[in-house]
Amino acid sequence: MQFEWNEDLYARIDNKVDRAMPEFKDRKTYCITDAKYKKLIRKITEIYFTHPDGPYPGTKAELKTDLVYNQKKLKKHAHMISYYGEVIQAAIDEASAAGGGIVVVPDDGQDCYYTGAIYLRSNVELHIEEHAVLKFVRNKTNEYYPLRYSRWEGVECMNFSPFVYCYEEENIAITGKGTLDGAADEFNWMPWKFAYFGQTDQQIQRERLFELGELGRDTQTERIFEGSISTLRPPFIQPYKSKNILIEDINIINSPFWEINPVLCENIKIRHISIDTDLYNNDGVDPESCRNMIIENCSFLTGDDCIAIKSGRNNEGRRIAVPTENIIIRHNHFSNGHGGITIGSEISGGVHDIFAHDNYFDSTELDYPIRFKTNAKRGGCLENIYIKNSVVNKSKVAVVYADFFYEEGENGTFMPSLKNITLSNIKTAAGGSIDAENALYLKGFAKSPIENVTIEDAVLNGVEKKSVLRNVKGLRFKNVSINGQKIEDSLMNVDNGSIVEYLSF
Repeated sequence: MQFEWNEDLYARIDNKVDRAMPEFKDRKTYCITDAKYKKLIRKITEIYFTHPDGPYPGTKAELKTDLVYNQKKLKKHAHMISYYGEVIQAAIDEASAAGGGIVVVPDDGQDCYYTGAIYLRSNVELHIEEHAVLKFVRNKTNEYYPLRYSRWEGVECMNFSPFVYCYEEENIAITGKGTLDGAADEFNWMPWKFAYFGQTDQQIQRERLFELGELGRDTQTERIFEGSISTLRPPFIQPYKSKNILIEDINIINSPFWEINPVLCENIKIRHISIDTDLYNNDGVDPESCRNMIIENCSFLTGDDCIAIKSGRNNEGRRIAVPTENIIIRHNHFSNGHGGITIGSEISGGVHDIFAHDNYFDSTELDYPIRFKTNAKRGGCLENIYIKNSVVNKSKVAVVYADFFYEEGENGTFMPSLKNITLSNIKTAAGGSIDAENALYLKGFAKSPIENVTIEDAVLNGVEKKSVLRNVKGLRFKNVSINGQKIEDSLMNVDNGSIVEYLSF
């Protein structure tokens, strides 16, 4: 049976999130430039790095192979700045203690306000006024980014605090048309990714974390990644085990890692935000093991997936066993990123009931508007995903991409399940060409085929090759046109023989 749009569930999610959003309009304000906070401003030395030859003139791909450039030692700099970290935290703490309030970062002509990690508390709105900039210092130490109970690539640990963090809080908001600037670039935070410029390789601590997760070691006593050793770049915004969260209007730039990464949260609305960070692993919004969430009217310019839905990695995701569910994604503009809406790869806890509609996939670098990432080590049940009424400009690999042979592939004992996927009214931008290698790329396992996929009312122009299909059960085409050719309405199964290249279009 074809998976249909569930309007009743959609409306219930919409209403539940709206009713849960915190209201602050009648609350007291606490401006960080108020006289009572002045004594908390202090002068600190910010440490940062530049390259002796200046910014790299080529692309990220070219930098990776330019050994002359990427193996040179960076120049270390130090300068004095006015630090507002204690001011901001004092204002948040005072507002929370008084029952709630609005902490204001004002637009008063100052270039920026420097801060370290911020801990949000219940019933507090952090409001960054238009043209105001909250800039996070580049000192990678626990003085400015204390150890916090966090999740990193789907595994729990004690690591650098996310730049904006909370744990078991409720009724919180980050608003305003100002800017949160993570100050990350090729020379600050990012060199750990590939051990550029002689800096320590992130992979060493990454593998240690994953091993501790697989062994089930205690998070707060054994999975410790203090600043002297950690190379795990923190996410920008990570509410943890919290609820009733509003993130609205803000601009986020220069993040060291994932941008907005709620974990084990519920009732979340992210709307009218702009994300602009084209570096490494700069996913835009990554809900993990969350429920009841709306992402709407946002602009994504990212160096990785624009939206990536997750629920924990391998043993960790199965141990915690909380899926991501009831997500609405609507009216967003994906202007850059590898994937538009990705489900995975840290998806072992499962995901279900995702509604995406009226989105515009506009990136010339987009590999796939819709991607599912899992395998026999990740596992997870991924089901009930409905995408409709959306436009695709470019899609270099495939419009829908699901490959169970991703990374570990069949090397695992946890068969993934992917079923009940419907794409309706997906069309190529007017007069354009998506320049896709394949319309569909779907490869399941013989023991766990991809099931019940419907493509209907779709117009895809600029598809270069045939679709790649393997172990797909119940694939429907209804009123589909590819490269101007109407595809016969059909229902088909593809077995585990050689990969089927279906129709030449």
